[in-house]
Amino acid sequence: MSQSFQAQLVRLAEHERATVAFTLDGRAVTALEGDTVLTAVLTNAGDLRRNEFSGQPRAGFCMMGACQDCWIVTEHGERLRACSTFIRAGMQLLSGSGEGA
Repeated sequence: MSQSFQAQLVRLAEHERATVAFTLDGRAVTALEGDTVLTAVLTNAGDLRRNEFSGQPRAGFCMMGACQDCWIVTEHGERLRACSTFIRAGMQLLSGSGEGA
């Protein structure tokens, strides 16, 4: 699997909120306070995670917590629903796509 750091989402507004530092696959990145984990990851990467069966990139699906497609794990193995969990400073997330995965 090749790494892609090109963002899936580009923030066009709301640049005034405080930044929140976290790591994604061992890479130091930032999001904005109040962002969901899904938004935080996709403004820093091309996908949220890799499908556990096919290895194909996933970026969430329903965006409201019903489909189970936006699970991501922390470095400690905790599974988070990215579309309904808010980013917190110091989170260490693993997508399965990068070096730390």
